[in-house]
Amino acid sequence: MNAVGVRIAAAHLLGRRRQTLVALGGVVLGVAFFLAVSGLMRGSENDFVHRLIDNAPHVTVYDEYRAAPPQPALLRWPEAAVQLPRVKPQRETRGIRGWPRILDALRGQPGVRVAPVLSGAVVLSFAGRLQGVQLSGIVPEAMRGVSTIDDKMVEGRLEALDADASGIVLGEALMRQFQLRLGSTVSVSAGAAAGGVSRAMKVVGVFRTGNQGYDEGQAFVALQRAQTLLGRENRVNRLILQLDDAQAAAALATRIEAEHGYKSVSWTEASQDILALLVVRNLIMYTVVSAILVVASLGIYNTLSTVALEKTRDIAILKSMGFHAAELQRIFLVQGLFVGGLGSVIGLLLGAALMTLLAQIPVKAPGATEVTQLPMHWGAEQFLIAAGFALASALAASWLPARKAARLQPVDILRGAA
Repeated sequence: MNAVGVRIAAAHLLGRRRQTLVALGGVVLGVAFFLAVSGLMRGSENDFVHRLIDNAPHVTVYDEYRAAPPQPALLRWPEAAVQLPRVKPQRETRGIRGWPRILDALRGQPGVRVAPVLSGAVVLSFAGRLQGVQLSGIVPEAMRGVSTIDDKMVEGRLEALDADASGIVLGEALMRQFQLRLGSTVSVSAGAAAGGVSRAMKVVGVFRTGNQGYDEGQAFVALQRAQTLLGRENRVNRLILQLDDAQAAAALATRIEAEHGYKSVSWTEASQDILALLVVRNLIMYTVVSAILVVASLGIYNTLSTVALEKTRDIAILKSMGFHAAELQRIFLVQGLFVGGLGSVIGLLLGAALMTLLAQIPVKAPGATEVTQLPMHWGAEQFLIAAGFALASALAASWLPARKAARLQPVDILRGAA
């Protein structure tokens, strides 16, 4: 397109300054709000996933199988006509068989940290009060590499479990319920399936995660102590893995299950319902903010349609002077591109300013003790999406007036004017 066409496009826009400014303002606000809203939504999503990844194992290996293995009698006589009801299977001590070998194999993989855990239900009692809790036998040094529980300690240290074989670490909420303090002694009793063993244990550490249910219902002891209490000597029923690359968890879980047979669940599988909700949430968010830009493009359409209607005589003269339909169409497209381009640039700057302002707003969640800021995502892709969608909307809005102007017949227009 030559310089004459550009000057004509500029003259059309400057001839209707008020309408042009309205259309330009719509694009600016549309891009700015697109960035602010998408930045907040993506930031909250990233913050949620980050907390989910940090507070949950990337991969958990359980002492069970996804599908129970068939009984030997069924394999031997698959078409048997006689069925023996109420036959109890032989009782066995549950746990991951050969877990030290599996543990060494996993630790040999780069970027993988793993810790053995024996988990079971016990009853905590103190001064006549009873409370069922989930007891986890751990190796403190290994646990530090796969969990953030050591960072959540408010009193004592997780390593105190190594120094005191009868030590126990409890949540702050449970400590308040039982009116305990560091150094108090509580009684821990296993169920009848574990032989009804009861032990007096000393509180050597207190943690606070902010999750009320977890802080009230979780306790930690040394692995060997848990094996004795639960009657599972030399057994563990969980292997907890943490990876340098959390996105590789699903592939690793599949490989572990294929090699060792035990059920392996990645954090994505365990939270797939929540992740599905986040996808729907993003679709709703992009639909809403895109609608803002669509509405802004209607302002461009209205402005250029008015120009095409008011400048029919000028268009006829240009055609009679030798301007082709394609050249006239490009004049109107340049007007839409100019409004969309300038609006995108100003909108990106205004959007960045809004994002900076929103990121400074302090937020304190109900029940939280710390004040945080609104999470904000500063991805380059959202700036490109905002600018690209604004330009596409502007060009789409200018295409119909451009097509209409290109189809005008100069003879009919000049004859009618005469």
